Amino acid sequence: MAEPTTLPEPESTTTPASASRPRGLALGLLRTARPRQWAKNVLVVAAPASAGELFTTRALIQLPLVFVLFTACAAAVYLVNDARDAEADRAHPVKRHRPVAAGQIPVPVAYAVGGTLAVLAPTAAAWLCSPRTSALLIAYLGLQLAYCFSLKHVLVVDLVVVTTGFLMRAMAGGLALGIPLSRWFLITTGFGALFMVAAKRYSEAVQMAGKQGATRVLLTEYTVGYLRFVWQLAAGVAVLGYCLWALEEGGVPHTGLLPWRQLSVVAFVLAILRYAVFADRGAAGQPEDVVLRDRALALIGVVWIALYGLAVARW
Repeated sequence: MAEPTTLPEPESTTTPASASRPRGLALGLLRTARPRQWAKNVLVVAAPASAGELFTTRALIQLPLVFVLFTACAAAVYLVNDARDAEADRAHPVKRHRPVAAGQIPVPVAYAVGGTLAVLAPTAAAWLCSPRTSALLIAYLGLQLAYCFSLKHVLVVDLVVVTTGFLMRAMAGGLALGIPLSRWFLITTGFGALFMVAAKRYSEAVQMAGKQGATRVLLTEYTVGYLRFVWQLAAGVAVLGYCLWALEEGGVPHTGLLPWRQLSVVAFVLAILRYAVFADRGAAGQPEDVVLRDRALALIGVVWIALYGLAVARW
C-alpha cells in the first residue's frame, strides 16, 4: 500500500538571509565606526577641565554634544578609509575581516554613509554649538581624509597628522565653550599626543622587525632608532611644558592647603615614565590597552586627575 504523499510546506516569503541583511549591515557599519576608538574623543573635555569649567551648566550641555559630533566625524573618516582600502585590506591577514573588506558592507554604501556623516556633523555643530566648532570639524575631516588618500604615505607627515587629530579633539571643547586655549595647554597636549603616537609606531616597528608585510609599508621606512628619538623628545617637551604651567606665576590661583599644581607634576611625570616602560619594550602598540590593563598606570592616572582637578578648580 502506497504511503500518503506529504505536500511540501510553502516557503517563507522572507528568508533568514534577507531578514538579517539590514541588521548585519547596521552591525557592520557600527564595527567600521570603531567603537573602541571612541574613548579618544573624551579629549573634548580637556580644555574645559584645564580652565576649571568642566562642571558648569553650559559645559554639561555642550560637551556631550561635541563628543557625539566628533565621534560622527571620526566614523566618517573610518568608513571612507575602509572603502578606499577595501582591495588592499582583503590581502591583509587581519584587515581582511573588516566589514567592508569582507563584503558585509558594499563599498558604495560605506562611501555614502561616510559622506553623509561628514556633511551632517559640521552642519549640526554650526547650528548647535558654534561656527568655530564647525570650522574645527571641517578642518579635522579635511586633514584626516587627506591622510587616508595620500598623507599616510609621507614620512614624518603621517606622525604630524595623527598627532594633530588628537590635538583637535582636545581643542574642540574649548572652542565650543569659548574658552581661551593657553600656550601651555597646547604644548603639553600636542607633544603628549606625539609621544603616544610615536611610541605606538615604535612598538609596531619593534614587533614587525624581521617580518615582511606585517603592517603598513611606510613603517618599514622608519628606523627604530628614529622613532625612539621622536617619542623621547616628545615626552621631554610635554613634561617641560607641564612643569612650566605648574610653576608659572600669575596662573590659576592657588586654592586649598597644599600647592596642588606643583604636586600634580609628580603624578604627571610618573605617568609619562610608567608609559615609557611599555614604549621601550615595544608593547605600546595599543595605547588604550596599556592604560586600561596596567593597574599602576591607571592608579597614577587617577591620582593625577585628582590633583589636577584640585589645581584648576574654581571654588
